[in-house]
Amino acid sequence: MKVMLFPGTFDPFTRGHRDIVRRASKLCDKLVVAIMENSAKTPLFTPDERVDLVRRSLAGEDLDNVEVMKWDGLLVDLYKQLGCCASVRGIRSESDFRYEAELALANRLLLPGYDAILLPCRDDMSLISSTIVKEVGSYGGDISKMVPAEIIDTVNDKFLKGRKQ
Repeated sequence: MKVMLFPGTFDPFTRGHRDIVRRASKLCDKLVVAIMENSAKTPLFTPDERVDLVRRSLAGEDLDNVEVMKWDGLLVDLYKQLGCCASVRGIRSESDFRYEAELALANRLLLPGYDAILLPCRDDMSLISSTIVKEVGSYGGDISKMVPAEIIDTVNDKFLKGRKQ
């Protein structure tokens, strides 16, 4: 069975992330979307909230081979534990490509059998990132074209609570 891993902080999950899940799920028998911790980031949502957001975003899709989980550890340890054949990453730009290529090489130093597949995003999603969603949403801007409709209210509610504090 070919198992692939789609790791990320997904804070919040975007339409671009969902598109990568849809496309990557066709390339393997099982795709594991792993909600990761990143010590360099201060997340807006807790890991459990992010798992819920991803599951709700994918609920209406025909993605029976997709599993969502959280992981607080090294990516290569999860990769090895799941018996993955590759990790999937979406790329929007040349800078994303450079970053992801360097990350893949670093992971290969830790686990020689590590492999990565870099999927370019669709043109209409090339400017969507969780960082941009958070920036626009924190000022009350319209994020409806950036996050799946299934989670827009939850994401906007989180921004609203942050503005009231």
